[in-house]
Amino acid sequence: MTRATTRKAEASGEDQAAVPRRLLSHATKLFAKKGFDRTSVQEIVEAAGVTKGAMYHYFGSKDDLLYEIYARVLRAQTEQLEKVASSEAPLRERLRSAGSDVVVSTIDNLDDNTIFMQSMHQLGVEKQKAVRAERRKYHERFRTLIEEGQESGEFRADKPADVIVDFFFGSVHHLGSWYRRGGALSARQIGDHFADLLLASLRPE
Repeated sequence: MTRATTRKAEASGEDQAAVPRRLLSHATKLFAKKGFDRTSVQEIVEAAGVTKGAMYHYFGSKDDLLYEIYARVLRAQTEQLEKVASSEAPLRERLRSAGSDVVVSTIDNLDDNTIFMQSMHQLGVEKQKAVRAERRKYHERFRTLIEEGQESGEFRADKPADVIVDFFFGSVHHLGSWYRRGGALSARQIGDHFADLLLASLRPE
């Protein structure tokens, strides 16, 4: 793609909407291949076929790209969790759906999650704080489902809800170290197994 072609593409509304997606896609691939610190902005824009000006229109820095790689996944997960948690379904069904869904979305975005977890320490302090705050909100909303069951007697109450949440998400965040595409189990099957194990651990004795 020539510079003139790139500028023409950037001028159209449809292509403008695709520019940040292309930048994020190619940044993710380059970060995975070379590492965040060894990837230059020039390499990213060349791979995406846009100008530096186009990138800086959407992202103020390379840090912003890394932040958004994970933030967009977390936003989608939060939206789905809220939809499930606020439904009229029975509590066990809501928690099972929430647990399975987060595993599926993590696997669907495994490269994004893995790259971010490996490189998060290279973000600026404020962006690290922002990510942790958003992730904490997600975990807190998930925790309310467990607390609801503990208060009603449906779930065991002898284990702190915070510990249960940390235990579950420790396993979710570990998916990148062992999951391989094309394995015997689909993402949904793995998600359902995780959710069933969570519910089994909450059964009152």
